[in-house]
Amino acid sequence: MGVGKGTVARALAMRSDLYVLDTDDLIESMYNIKIKKIFKDFGEDHFRTLEHKTATWLEHNVSGTLISTGGGFFKVPNLKETGKVLYLESSFDGIYERIVKHPKADKKLKKRPLFQDLDSAKKLYATRVAQYESVADITISVENKELDDVVDEILPYLEDL
Repeated sequence: MGVGKGTVARALAMRSDLYVLDTDDLIESMYNIKIKKIFKDFGEDHFRTLEHKTATWLEHNVSGTLISTGGGFFKVPNLKETGKVLYLESSFDGIYERIVKHPKADKKLKKRPLFQDLDSAKKLYATRVAQYESVADITISVENKELDDVVDEILPYLEDL
């Protein structure tokens, strides 16, 4: 959540021959509703159901593509069937600093329903770190790194796609 998955995916697409899909964008397009509104009107459990449906569609219909996922997407039961899992690792403070230093920080914070309460977000981060590590095939630290350096580190892993 807020680590820069979409930014990194778009930069990778620019330097490779791969297309990029974003699971949150797919969900918003498919159901014609913003993620924030899904959480507000239907709750997190409903959103997780939509993520699972999206993962199943990706598993059966998409290959050779970079897929940027939402922060909770690691919970879908068929995650490994969608491809290799790359975990962009950062500390909570590094993530928060990245968001608040962004030129559109208010917008970035507003669009993250689980980041509205900082204490809850820290607790969520603490519970997810070990889970992210356990599902990751590859872990790349993005802490205090420039985008180009992160992309350079990831590009060799994409040769197998």
